[in-house]
Amino acid sequence: MGEDVNLPLWLQPLTQKLEELTPASLSWQDVPKSVEREAAVLVLIGPHEEHGEIIIIERPSHMRNHAGQPAFPGGQVDPVDGSATATALRESREEISLMPNSIDVIAELPQLWIPPTRFKVTPVLAWWKDPHDLAIADEQEVRAIHRIPIARLANPENRVRIQTRSGYLGDAFTIDHMIIWGFTAGVISRLMDLALWSVPWDTQRIVQIPDTDVQESDTVVP
Repeated sequence: MGEDVNLPLWLQPLTQKLEELTPASLSWQDVPKSVEREAAVLVLIGPHEEHGEIIIIERPSHMRNHAGQPAFPGGQVDPVDGSATATALRESREEISLMPNSIDVIAELPQLWIPPTRFKVTPVLAWWKDPHDLAIADEQEVRAIHRIPIARLANPENRVRIQTRSGYLGDAFTIDHMIIWGFTAGVISRLMDLALWSVPWDTQRIVQIPDTDVQESDTVVP
């Protein structure tokens, strides 16, 4: 993290513990040594009352990967990007009209492997220092934009575990009409635990995800 990044006090416990994050703590899948497909996503935390908010998008139902699912903004690495951070910022600008100079990048988190799509994904954690209106810039990639308060994510009533037909079982969040699960929910859950934002919740509350929502490419984080 750059020394000039000025973070709110409530966010600092998370940044102080980022060195504890390892690929093994985020995923049970080892990243192969040789990977041809790489992607990056932006885990954007912005101000909202006392404990901030996280930006989540919904993918359109026609997409081949992650169709109709909540996700972080982001996408495939372009050879000219030069870094995972550059990819995450470019994709966020192209998808939700995010101005790159409105954020401070905190860190690139450990890369995660998503076997079905054969992508190695780097989550890029950032602080939204200068929030502005967001807008869908590419309707082929984004159906909706959601600014979700961390307090809602931490609410035990909104936390469940998701089980799919294949037997996958992982943390999830129920926010309004959305079920945030798989890779996206796993990363959020780990960061919340690390920052001590989580409160006790019923981990035995298991929900079977609807067949129409199942896409095994998004189940990298247990």
